[in-house]
Order: sequence, then C-alpha cells, then structure tokens
Amino acid sequence: MARQIDYYFSIPSPWAYIGHAAFHDLARAHRLVVNYKPVILVELFSETGGLPLPRRHPARQRYRLMELQRWRDRRGLRFNIHPQHWPFDARLADGVVIAAIEAGHDPEPFLRSAFVGVWERQLDLADPATVTRLADDVGLPGAALVARASSEAIAAAYEHNRQDAIAAGVFGSPAWVLDGEVFWGQDRIELLADALASGRAAYTADV
Repeated sequence: MARQIDYYFSIPSPWAYIGHAAFHDLARAHRLVVNYKPVILVELFSETGGLPLPRRHPARQRYRLMELQRWRDRRGLRFNIHPQHWPFDARLADGVVIAAIEAGHDPEPFLRSAFVGVWERQLDLADPATVTRLADDVGLPGAALVARASSEAIAAAYEHNRQDAIAAGVFGSPAWVLDGEVFWGQDRIELLADALASGRAAYTADV
C-alpha cells in the first residue's frame, strides 16, 4: 500500500513555491499519495502564535529577504522578491485547489502554474479571470472551479484544513505530515527525503 503524506500550504507562500517542485519530485520518486491541504495562513498564525509579515520585527523581515535570495539560487529558480500582486487574498486560488480535488482532478499542475504565476509572471491570483485562465491552461475546467471556490462547501473544507493543521501540529507553510511527524519549511525537504529513504519510524515529541 502506498504511503500517504499530508501537504499543508497556501499559494501566496514563497516558501511553498520554492519547495514545491522538489517536494513533488520526491513524492513521485517514493510513490506517495499526496493529500493537498490548502490552509489560510493568517488564521493559522493567529492560532499558533505566529505573526503576519508586516508585524514581524524588522530584523526578521530583513533576514527573510536574504533567505529568499539564497534559496532562489540554491533551487535554481528565477523569481521576483517583491512580485507586483503580492500579498493577495488566497481564498480564491487556494479554493480552486480544493474544488479541483473535490471534482476528482489532480491539483498539482494548477498548483505549479499558480506558484509560477505569482512569483515569476507576477499575475494577480485574486482576479477570477486570471485564475480561470491558469486552470484552463493546465486542462482543468477553470470557470466551474472558480465558481465553486466561492461556495460555502469549499469555505468549510478550507476551515477543516486549518483545524486539521492545528491538530497535526502544523503552524506554517509549507509543512508535510508523514505518519504523524511534521516537517515544516521547504528547507526540511532533505530531512523528509532521509526519513522516506530510511523507512524509520516517525519521530515524536514524547522523548
């Protein structure tokens, strides 16, 4: 039986974008079943003690900018540190991911395109027409998914993801939960790879 992994993220997260392709390659290599769980970060932060970027100390904000440049080079990416339409309300784009899953589609092609759309193409992913076009371009029914993304059912699923994240011990994006063990941050992908390669039992805080 294939192993499953829960993947918590939000499309505006630069770290989710930076780590997405590397994680997808790892998941494919290990034939993981990926449970995609978009989660609204502002509400997750408020519940778990994190701070939105504008409220962080200037030293933390400056360090974040340096880290973005370091990881841009490390991952061989080309993206804008300050994209034109960032930050933006994630509910539409994240909601399309949830709607795609609900309809039985693989959300990964849209997710990859959306990340590139934000950080490389500087598109406005709060704009329904833009999100529709991105979904259409990867073979998904964009108009139907965008319409569904604003429904109460998708909002409820979004909230359920947040509750699942908190219950699992997740507090940021991206985070992966493998057999109950949380790997937070795209810079933990190598540690996730080690765990998968070794087949070791999950680590816990009960030590």
